[in-house]
Amino acid sequence: MAMDERSGRKTPVDPKLLELLACPLTKGPLSWDPERGELVSRLAKLAYPVRDGIPIMLPSEARAIAIDDPSPQKGPGR
Repeated sequence: MAMDERSGRKTPVDPKLLELLACPLTKGPLSWDPERGELVSRLAKLAYPVRDGIPIMLPSEARAIAIDDPSPQKGPGR
């Protein structure tokens, strides 16, 4: 679920949509961070926001993250 910024409610993200999405920069897989409501690209070290259940897949909107875990990336929703 992603946080709806306008109402403060959690909005569900379609799991099938998450399986189809890829990082626009690396074309690599994304993992879901339910606590922050973001899609994470470990390869690009970016977290893309999800607003009103819609992934914002623009690098200019993404948040830079530090990836300390060298383990392989898990699939969406895992």
